[in-house]
Amino acid sequence: MIPHSTPSALFVLAAALAPRTGYNATLLPGIRILRSETVLEDVPVLYRPGAVFVLQGAKQGFLNSEVYRYDADHYLAVSVPVPFRMASQASAQQPLLALYFDFDLHLAAEIVTALEGHMGHDEGARAKSMVSSRMTPSIVDVLQRLLHALHHPQELAILGPGLLRELHYRVLIGPQGNALMAALRGHDTTDRIVHSLKLIRERYNARLSVPELAVEAGMSVPSYHADFKALTGTTPIQYIKALRLHEARLMVSRRKGSMATISAEVGYASPAQFSRDFKRHFHRTPSEEAKWMQEHLGESTLQVELLVPP
Repeated sequence: MIPHSTPSALFVLAAALAPRTGYNATLLPGIRILRSETVLEDVPVLYRPGAVFVLQGAKQGFLNSEVYRYDADHYLAVSVPVPFRMASQASAQQPLLALYFDFDLHLAAEIVTALEGHMGHDEGARAKSMVSSRMTPSIVDVLQRLLHALHHPQELAILGPGLLRELHYRVLIGPQGNALMAALRGHDTTDRIVHSLKLIRERYNARLSVPELAVEAGMSVPSYHADFKALTGTTPIQYIKALRLHEARLMVSRRKGSMATISAEVGYASPAQFSRDFKRHFHRTPSEEAKWMQEHLGESTLQVELLVPP
């Protein structure tokens, strides 16, 4: 267990790597550290597959009726990108500090295959897009060694790949690893939905219909709709809308053109409808949201948060 009241070794190591508010890039692609000093409520997020380790402060994710804790005693692991709402606790005196770790999906699949070769797999395991698990001593240990290596470029060059591989392994054999592995394994219905999510991310700005997506997945519309919601917690149409709005949010922050241009680029036929949906989703206008992102997430978020192929 990581102490709440005194700075842990993990916090001290991570704090030196994250001097700025917002996301701080590290020398390892796929590892970034968030520093926040603000209490946040009801923030829409869409994480890439990976894990979030909160070293100080606390976060909660809300998806339908489920609450996912990720704090000093719990980490959040995500197998497929899902839109959900988030709240976090932080202050200037005790800033939130969290390490974000993106899965290398090829490496994750390789590890899952190797694990199944040794252990078999649980046929009854229910695939989940997102799980909250208790921190374990082995997770704390690999995080401490990884953060230490990030302070020493020579050590990182030699040990970094192995540490990333171990971190993948530790998450996948964690307390709720079976639910993650069932989503990453790529069998049967789950594989069809995961493949459909990939198609949506590639073609999110095109005209997509649920019947078309169901046909491409080789499923009936009712089965596709039910299995999609079971894995992602949302309907296909809601998922497409959330993905479009999150991509538009980044384009606005990067000043990629007028609102009409951006709305068309993400698949909206009506700029007015885009503006209404954007404000309903983020509770701010596009210009207000761009300012909020700069203040709370920092410049580097413009490079790290993109979910769809550039």
